[in-house]
Amino acid sequence: MSEASQEIVERVKVLREIEEISGETLARELGFDPLEYGQWEAGEKDFPVGALVEIAARFKVDLSELITGKTSKLKTFCLTRAGEAPEVSRRPMYGYWNLAYNFHHKKAEPFLVEAETDAKPLALNTHPGQEFNYVLEGRLLVSVGGHEMELGPGDCIYYDSSEPHGMKALGDKQARFIAVVM
Repeated sequence: MSEASQEIVERVKVLREIEEISGETLARELGFDPLEYGQWEAGEKDFPVGALVEIAARFKVDLSELITGKTSKLKTFCLTRAGEAPEVSRRPMYGYWNLAYNFHHKKAEPFLVEAETDAKPLALNTHPGQEFNYVLEGRLLVSVGGHEMELGPGDCIYYDSSEPHGMKALGDKQARFIAVVM
């Protein structure tokens, strides 16, 4: 587990301890599988971004604060220049960059996502809420609730993220898309 991922785990644990609730209680309250949640807190698996959005909302902290340990401050607007968005997490198949990292009390979390090509089966996850994806470059295979779709530049999809979902780039190059998690 990377140092950054370990710091996120520690911040989540501290938030739970302040409210004196167990990991299992938090998992059930937010609709996560308690066994999988235990793997996240043990560092055996990375917290999915959608789960972090839900945890941040539950404890009334901004996602950027949960991830970086720094308080967001901007309330009127947050300008993020090209190449300056902080990377949220790095999994083998995805790179996430938070496009509104310093805006205080966001109602949604916008990300630039890069999906790599991979011969492995599609990895699915779930988290409470909804999600919107808009493809910028490449071809993307998206699976939601057992339905598979191929999206290209300009295509978008809005879905219930409590349904099992996942995506991966098709062909020989990565796909880039905007994901908004609500």
